[in-house]
Amino acid sequence: MTERIEFGKVEPAAYKAMLGLEQYLHQSGLDKKLLFLIKVRASQINKCAFCIDMHTQEARKAGETEQRLYALSAWQETSFFTTQERVALALTEAVTLITENAIKDELYNQVSRYFYSNEIVQILMAISTINAWNRIAITTRMIPGSHSVE
Repeated sequence: MTERIEFGKVEPAAYKAMLGLEQYLHQSGLDKKLLFLIKVRASQINKCAFCIDMHTQEARKAGETEQRLYALSAWQETSFFTTQERVALALTEAVTLITENAIKDELYNQVSRYFYSNEIVQILMAISTINAWNRIAITTRMIPGSHSVE
């Protein structure tokens, strides 16, 4: 597989704008492990190999366990995740698959019970940003394994 286009080189301002969203997320105060769980789970749903590879590396570096990363695609069937993480993962799936799963009041009310309004916005920004990155990476055929977390 070869990369179709180098997004950041062809249109640096667009790439910089996307990086601005990433900078916001990393400075927002959102728990880093939760941020990486959101990124990996959305990337699994979207089948974005590049982002799965990158964000599992980042998650491990942030202290995430192999066990939880391996079980993430079946998070509902395990006891490895906290109630807050489970609610955020349910929202991640619903937003990522929004045309299939409208955001039901029941889910939003559950999210509101476990997160403050500013945290809900941060989670929505994390979900939206990774979904945008997934679409960019898949369309341009970014090469899995070409990103190294140091």
